[in-house]
Amino acid sequence: MVTPDASSRRPDALTLEVVELIGSVVARYHEEYEEAAAGHALTGAQAKLLSLLSLEPLPMRKLAQRLKCEPSNVTGIVDRLEARGLAERRPDPADRRVKLAAATEEGRRVARSLRESLRFAREPLAGLSEGERVALRDALRRMLG
Repeated sequence: MVTPDASSRRPDALTLEVVELIGSVVARYHEEYEEAAAGHALTGAQAKLLSLLSLEPLPMRKLAQRLKCEPSNVTGIVDRLEARGLAERRPDPADRRVKLAAATEEGRRVARSLRESLRFAREPLAGLSEGERVALRDALRRMLG
């Protein structure tokens, strides 16, 4: 008698419910993020790229990998952010052949404002105890590996 391994078994009802809830959280996050971006006259892709650049300057190739898109798309997004004074290109100090995209001071201010305007998760999370937030964080970290 052959027993199916865990990966071929049908998920139980609790697992299905958790997956559905995670999907709902992700959808609400993206919806609110798009609204926050629009409040700054940015597309969602521009806002995401600006948020990445507010953490550190990055080469275009790495930005494309993180955004899971083609490098040519990143070039267009950076061009539009640069035209608005939110990003700039600069040579990589480690390899002058490589151009880094970096947020300007105004770009970092806009990225900070975007993060602060995301109420959806902040308000419900505030209703959880510190122990519940730690448990949620730890569970999410385990899920992500």
